Amino acid sequence: MTRKLDRREFIAATGAIGIAGLAGCTGGNGDEETTTTTTAAEDGDETTTTTADGDGTETRLSWHAGGTGGTYFPLSNEFKSVVEANTDFTLQVQSTGASVENVGSLARGNADFALIQNDVAFFAKNGTGIEAFQDNPVENLSGVATLYPETIHIVTLADTGIEQPSDLAGATINTGDLGSGTQVNALQILEALGIEDFSEQNTGFSQASDQLKNGDIDAAFVVGGWPVGAIEELGATEDVRIVPIEGENRQAVKDAAPFYADDEIPSGTYGLESPAPTVSVQAMIATNAEQPEATVEAVTEAIFENVDDLTIKTDFISKETAQDGMSIDLHPGAQAYFG
Repeated sequence: MTRKLDRREFIAATGAIGIAGLAGCTGGNGDEETTTTTTAAEDGDETTTTTADGDGTETRLSWHAGGTGGTYFPLSNEFKSVVEANTDFTLQVQSTGASVENVGSLARGNADFALIQNDVAFFAKNGTGIEAFQDNPVENLSGVATLYPETIHIVTLADTGIEQPSDLAGATINTGDLGSGTQVNALQILEALGIEDFSEQNTGFSQASDQLKNGDIDAAFVVGGWPVGAIEELGATEDVRIVPIEGENRQAVKDAAPFYADDEIPSGTYGLESPAPTVSVQAMIATNAEQPEATVEAVTEAIFENVDDLTIKTDFISKETAQDGMSIDLHPGAQAYFG
């Protein structure tokens, strides 16, 4: 179902996003399996089962990612492989609504590690920016490492006639999953671009791709390191266009929030004939203060000492750049590794 979102609703909408991420119903899927598997969340928070070795140290860790059509989920599974190959820990990778939801899971202890955006991390830790976090900081949120730029994609198809941000006025737009960092960014950016009247829909990347193909929406926001799998799949059968954010529009977005930086999607990506200027935030690994220092250090070391075993975003992920854009304090375990 679509709905109209005007300028006056913006603050209320972002508040609802944060509340959804922080106040879900624990145990919505019943008990998880007790074997180590890669599973997907279906309808909210889950009950996480952990196992322990002889000295009582938890060896099974819950790692919350994002939607299966984005970058968080496959990258998290690559982290799972290197961690399990180089430590005594096993990771249960969970598909989720991504950043805002993942902050809530970390806060409640339903996740041990998660991928989130650096802007959402800052808002949560400092109790600002998003209404649900306002004066309600997530004090146990801790940083581990930054990873790569998360590019803002405004995706449409050639036959929609949408070529510039102003063409989004009156359009039906998928702003991402409820409770996701994508939706937070989408609402911020639309506000900054002066797009006050549009119909909003909310699904993950893969469903948004299907909606575009079926003509159910005019455009979709996708936040992730290019190439995003769901957009690549769409581009295999459709004439994909990325709405550019450049010039005065880009400056307006950067003025609206301090976390946006200049970015560009290269030509050839998704079949694009020329580069698409846009903006980005930063993907990062987060944990909570309750995680033992030794656990966080071991997981961090396993990832950053084995980057050569990764295949996703390897041009960006390195020990040397792992604190670029870090927006919150490091967990002592991460600090012990990075020095």
